[in-house]
Amino acid sequence: MKPPRPVRGWSAPPPSEPHRHPGGGDGDGDSPDPAMPAGTERLQRVLARAGIGSRRACEQLIEDGEVRVNGRVVDRLPVFVDLSRDRITVRDRALRFREDHVYVMLFKPRGVLSTNEEQAGRRRAVDLVHHHSKARLFAVGRLDVDSSGLLLLTSDGELANRLTHPRYGVHKTYEVTVDGRIEPEELARLERGVFLQDRHTTHGRRAGRRTSRSRLSIIKASRDRTRLLMELHEGRNRQIRRMMLYIGHKVRKLRRVSLGPLKLRGLRVGEWRDLTPAEVKALRRTADIGEKTWRKEQARRAAGGDAGRGPKAARRGRGPRSGGRDAGSGRA
Repeated sequence: MKPPRPVRGWSAPPPSEPHRHPGGGDGDGDSPDPAMPAGTERLQRVLARAGIGSRRACEQLIEDGEVRVNGRVVDRLPVFVDLSRDRITVRDRALRFREDHVYVMLFKPRGVLSTNEEQAGRRRAVDLVHHHSKARLFAVGRLDVDSSGLLLLTSDGELANRLTHPRYGVHKTYEVTVDGRIEPEELARLERGVFLQDRHTTHGRRAGRRTSRSRLSIIKASRDRTRLLMELHEGRNRQIRRMMLYIGHKVRKLRRVSLGPLKLRGLRVGEWRDLTPAEVKALRRTADIGEKTWRKEQARRAAGGDAGRGPKAARRGRGPRSGGRDAGSGRA
């Protein structure tokens, strides 16, 4: 029996259930969706564009039952909406779009939280920015509480998602000071990537994976201290501190000095400024290039990939036993 023809968003006569992708999925909206009705958008993308938060934060709001479409709670993804006819509320407030988004660079001090969630009276990054627009700002990515440096705050949830999503590879550069002297072989080991465990568990075992390739350069080295620049294309939890501990060095100071084309210049600790139009344009260009590169890579893999190979042959090329190396441990 064929599935019913998709209705156009929620604006048709009310169906018994919200319109969702008939095949399920996570609904992140990053891939073309032939099942999306014409004239509609994914709900989380609409919320992010309105400045409610990053796309991932908006997905969480939906799953928590904080969003209504035409008066009905939606708590499962994906959902498609038509802005010309559907009425969306978040926590019982009508969704409103701002004409202009706000983009702010902050020199975050140590001891300040990146999250917007209030935590026992501790200072947050958004508390340091008193913008005349009164826009609701949120951080693009995170800097842990013990780190300082460049933190981008914006009301543009869509751009924030593209800048922070690891698949688009927007680089971030950090100035790091560690105990001890880092030797050349240790530097090369970090650049190739090291295996880090994640907080999540799989069947009672801690899961993990190797870090992506990074670039490091020594600024100054002595017997008891090393200062270096480290460029990353991903942002796992406390990644730099954990990578340094992996090779036996404790981080004493960590400061982010760049995000994509943005450089931390002209600000003192705790100060902020609006981005210039040229900086916003450069950020958008960086996000566009990252997305195009990722899509080309996906198309290349789809065209080459495992074509012409049987399922057993395809499986033999992967996994921890491949090539005689223990890929699960990250060691030869």
